[in-house]
Amino acid sequence: MRNPSDRPNVLILLSDQHSKFHLGCYGDPLVRTPHLDQLAADGMRFDNAYCGSPLCVPSRMSFMTSRHPSSIRVWKNEHILNSAIPTWAHSMGAAGYETALIGRMHFVGSDQRHGFEKRPLGEYSSHYPGADVTGAKRFVQMPPSTAGQIRESIEIAGYGRTSYQAFDEMVTDATCTYLTEKAAASDGRPFAAVGGFVLPHCPFFAPKELFDYYYDRVDVPELTEEQIRNEPESARHFRQSRGLEKPLTTEQIRVARAAYFGLCEYFDQQIGKVLNTLEETGLAQNTLVIYCSDHGEMAGEHGHWWKSNYFDGSAGIPMIARLPGTITKGSVNKTICNLIDLGPTLSEMAGAETPERTDGHSLWGELTGHSPNSHPNETFSEHFGTNRENPSRMIRSGPWKLYHYQGEEHPVLFNMEEDPNEWIDLAQEPEHSKTREDLLKKLYEQWDPEYVRRESDILDSDYESLCKWGAAINPPHPDNLPVPDAEDVTWV
Repeated sequence: MRNPSDRPNVLILLSDQHSKFHLGCYGDPLVRTPHLDQLAADGMRFDNAYCGSPLCVPSRMSFMTSRHPSSIRVWKNEHILNSAIPTWAHSMGAAGYETALIGRMHFVGSDQRHGFEKRPLGEYSSHYPGADVTGAKRFVQMPPSTAGQIRESIEIAGYGRTSYQAFDEMVTDATCTYLTEKAAASDGRPFAAVGGFVLPHCPFFAPKELFDYYYDRVDVPELTEEQIRNEPESARHFRQSRGLEKPLTTEQIRVARAAYFGLCEYFDQQIGKVLNTLEETGLAQNTLVIYCSDHGEMAGEHGHWWKSNYFDGSAGIPMIARLPGTITKGSVNKTICNLIDLGPTLSEMAGAETPERTDGHSLWGELTGHSPNSHPNETFSEHFGTNRENPSRMIRSGPWKLYHYQGEEHPVLFNMEEDPNEWIDLAQEPEHSKTREDLLKKLYEQWDPEYVRRESDILDSDYESLCKWGAAINPPHPDNLPVPDAEDVTWV
């Protein structure tokens, strides 16, 4: 194990529901994200990064454990990560790092740390299942459904301030304070901290000046009749199960996209404050900064919104890494990778032990150039838990993306190099039958949809019992963050 003073610090900035297609550094000419763009200019941008699941909790728990959702029995937002499963925070702590979680991680259940030594700032959802959220209501003027996957989330959108914006401002301030304190500390311990944000997650309400800027500039994606005829069965079901079978109006799409783009820029402003603090404290030169999101946001593309599908707007994520003197400035990496790879990456960088049962693969060689092309260049994502979809899994391997939902006759197959916008399903084309069968075999080798369904039913029942206890006892939790009275929104 290396001397702690010789090892870089780690700062992971983790957002929620940020599409990689809506950052300037990923090619969006409209959405203004200057601070993340600069981070990419100073480091490495990963163009083919994915999440372990296109849903918050399973994605985040996969990220923390470096294991697939089926390996940790976490498929839904109500599923609780077993505290006996080690995370990368355990590994880094054992290697001498001070680990800190600042803000959101969306842990469920009584264990709100899972290896983090410190938690300078909690989050609204840090409580026992069934117990009350403290402070003000998260949603007052608008219904709670505006934060979920339902048509009302698009119909009720506009400008103003929400408790999510207030939360991210607190995360920003707490992260800057933590960095300032660490810069002044004399103990010599490196740190591995996560600044956990909730934006640009819906509700789709942005500050008015940002909403106004994007309202006049956004494009409005709409499906053609031919695209609807040729779309996969799973895409049709996605819209039907969320009340989107009747097309949204042009104005509704414009308003929601303007608000989402405004939230992307507002979030970038918060990131800028954190990065400025890194520079001002002198920590930037010896801190590995990683920016990523737990999943994407469809924002109207393919007639879809939110996440919970395998289009790249949902299952793909932005991932950017910077470490001056180690990672080549302005570099672009095409390796197919995943959030579950970050744990092994940190372990290799720190000389820490990686837990034996891990599904992720280190990207340290890709970041440093010392052993490039050592990654398998292949990854998986899986989903089960929203709007009655069947268990499903995706594989991305080379140019190919294939996914299959239990119960559907055919899988879906895209050539991502020739068809990056994912319009042409090749699964039933005879010339691609071998590719389809080879990928299907890999898809099912370590994944059983019947196991997923059976175990999920057990977890759902157990969760209901825990909620009854929490509602009856209503115990406080030390990591719970009271919700501020912050909501002031206008529907458009």
